[in-house]
Amino acid sequence: MRSIVLLCLAASFSHADTSDFVAPDAKLEKLWGDGEFTEGPCQGPDGCIYFSDIGNRILKFDPESKKTTVFRDPSGRSNGLKFDLQGRLIACEGANTGGNRRISITSKDGKITALAEKFMGKAFNSPNDLTLDAKGRVYFTDPRYVGDQPRELTHESVFRIDADGTVTRIISDMSKPNGIAISPDQKTLYVAESHVAPKGKRELRAYPLKDDGSVGEGKVLHDFGGDRGIDGMAIAYDGHIFATAGKGKTAGVVIFTPEGKKIGFIATPEDPSNCCFGGADGKMLYITAGKSLYRVPTKIGSKSPPFAPKK
Repeated sequence: MRSIVLLCLAASFSHADTSDFVAPDAKLEKLWGDGEFTEGPCQGPDGCIYFSDIGNRILKFDPESKKTTVFRDPSGRSNGLKFDLQGRLIACEGANTGGNRRISITSKDGKITALAEKFMGKAFNSPNDLTLDAKGRVYFTDPRYVGDQPRELTHESVFRIDADGTVTRIISDMSKPNGIAISPDQKTLYVAESHVAPKGKRELRAYPLKDDGSVGEGKVLHDFGGDRGIDGMAIAYDGHIFATAGKGKTAGVVIFTPEGKKIGFIATPEDPSNCCFGGADGKMLYITAGKSLYRVPTKIGSKSPPFAPKK
């Protein structure tokens, strides 16, 4: 249980329209930096920011006390996290030593149960990131980057879990699906194709999302070429996409229009993995990067964060 790292960094912003989203004098603040590889931030019903340390635990940062403590250890190699409308923490548990390769739910009383463990009787590769729609359905990506466990699926896909627990494969035309998010109007499912091979694809894709939870034909909104592609995403209330991507000098949060036009950039000192909006007004952007957790205030954020801090 470690306390906040008291460090503020001058955030680097570029592109003409970035000032519409982040104030020029905004500071990127480092909150904690003792992880192995941080991932999957989300705001909980208590106003705390929960995030994964893929070393095998889930942590939470309390904005009031500025303390970071352990929430769950071990975590089943958790990666992406989200709270549902009942205040339960849904986690993508990945592969590698200690990984459960499933989607789990941690209830308010701390009880942990499996939401989904298999598809057509076969274990998942390594659930990576997830998002929920307005009906409470869970959408998640299932690539395999690390882990020596035998693979049972011959594909790396995007799945949907319905309220009755039914698991459906909804996207099959990707080789390494990673970050995933839904537009505010519930009509578009954004998915990152994030291959690590030199000739692999690194793209931001958009799929029309239908009322029944199925998707139409996807299209590429942005191609990162030889640079590191998107790991995770957060969607502002007006539909702008805040995506973590890049490495070294290009590491940071890229801001896209809903159509995929790159209009802004927030540099991070470590390679970023994911981000989320939080705070009472939903305008604080929390970023996991490298071994750390950062935050920076924005002008827009999410008008309806999953949960606002209790008064």
